[in-house]
Amino acid sequence: MATTPEVTPQPQHRGDLPPGYRPWPALWAMVIGFFMILVDNTIVSVATPAIMEDLNTDYNNVIWVTSAYLLAYAVPLLVAGRLGDRFGPKNMYLLGLAIFTLASLWCGLTGSIEMLILARIVQGVGAALMTPQTMAVITRTFPQAKRGSAMALWGATAGVANLVGPILGGVLVDSLGWEWIFFVNLPIGVVGFVLAMRLVPVLPTHSHYFDWLGVALSGIGVFLVVFGIQEGEKYSWGQIEGIISVPLLIAVGLAFFAVFLWWQSRIKTEPLVPLGLFRDRNFSLGNAGIALVSLAITAMALPFFFYAQGVRGWSPTESALLMAPMAIVLMILSPFVGKLLDRTHPRNITVVGFVTATIAMIWLAQILTPTTPVWQLCLPMALLGVSNACIWAPLSATSARNLPMASAGSGAGVYNTNRQIGAVLGSAAIAALIQGRLTANGIEGSSQELEAAGDLMPAALQGPFSDAMAQTLYMPVVAFAIGIVLMLFLAKPTHAGHGGTPADAAEPVAAK
Repeated sequence: MATTPEVTPQPQHRGDLPPGYRPWPALWAMVIGFFMILVDNTIVSVATPAIMEDLNTDYNNVIWVTSAYLLAYAVPLLVAGRLGDRFGPKNMYLLGLAIFTLASLWCGLTGSIEMLILARIVQGVGAALMTPQTMAVITRTFPQAKRGSAMALWGATAGVANLVGPILGGVLVDSLGWEWIFFVNLPIGVVGFVLAMRLVPVLPTHSHYFDWLGVALSGIGVFLVVFGIQEGEKYSWGQIEGIISVPLLIAVGLAFFAVFLWWQSRIKTEPLVPLGLFRDRNFSLGNAGIALVSLAITAMALPFFFYAQGVRGWSPTESALLMAPMAIVLMILSPFVGKLLDRTHPRNITVVGFVTATIAMIWLAQILTPTTPVWQLCLPMALLGVSNACIWAPLSATSARNLPMASAGSGAGVYNTNRQIGAVLGSAAIAALIQGRLTANGIEGSSQELEAAGDLMPAALQGPFSDAMAQTLYMPVVAFAIGIVLMLFLAKPTHAGHGGTPADAAEPVAAK
């Protein structure tokens, strides 16, 4: 069984870095691009009603603007890290940033939903090429004593980006139009490209075997499952165009996953997913945890913004500002949580995060009515800020902490892939759930009904529509509740990989 993780060459006494090299400026330069691509995970949510109305499409099609990006982002992640090893993380990061920035221009200029979805797919590929390189540069340039702080910044960036996206999107949609949620990437991309060119070092490269069969099996599996979940309600969970039933399509996707895992256990060269990584308890639980968080955060945004804009008649900016308490609390607490990471058991922090997230989501679902005062909506949002501060950075730091240095590259690729797959499944599942709850509450999910979400809908629809959106929020509740149980089993980090003991061990350290 070939499960030995790939070996990423590490700097020996930092001799492969320029004299006097400082890693923090390079990390901040890459964080600009990383932040931008993660903002695009959520920035479209608040603009969805405007896009749907302007491009004259329905909900089923417009949801693919988000899902296509997340899907194209998730599938290449596993191989993108190895492309960085082969051609250099700096080169792959710059290539991905260039693709992402040009695709953003394409998104803003398009005039049809089909072309927008295609441009978002290209955007997702660019994002996939960039993301693993950020973690690879952290691993290969930071001394062991500083690597935990750098990973905490990386994790906090992911959390902040998921919350800032809707706020920025709301301001841009209201002031300039939905196209500007994409045009805003152009100056950011150019600045990020110039800074990365100047500050990110050229690191040694070496060849890798590329498991293209594994890429194909995993990609097909993800697509079939996501397509089946997202389109199921549209076809009443029956036959798709008389060809194949939705349940069978999902089953085929799961079968591709099973074959993929079997292939990873049998491949004689370098597996795409070194299964030996999952011998570390914290890595396994951290991957499951980040997938659940990503699923829940992605899933909550869409019904909330349809409620805010459709039932309350608030503008995209006003709707997005309801996320401000969450973002403010997160940014205030993140530095304090980062300092706690090396001082306390990770279980103490992450359990608090998942518990508060569960409470906040139940609270929000209970008060989502046509007449709820704004201040009451802000309270559970602020509590979600506490939970996000206690989840994103601690999970990313804890998941990788026990792994030996030789496994850091593989671990980063798997972790990022699971985060994105969680987001893809969240986007697809909430789409199906919204359609189902609208029908159950007496509102047909037609484009005419849903276009009303861009403006204040008739009073007769406001109550049932609010109920439908509130009911969909229980899906994130379930995801967070499962996370509570998983986090109870986190082990205290051994610091084996990042603390310096068996830094070049071939196998992950078993969790204690």
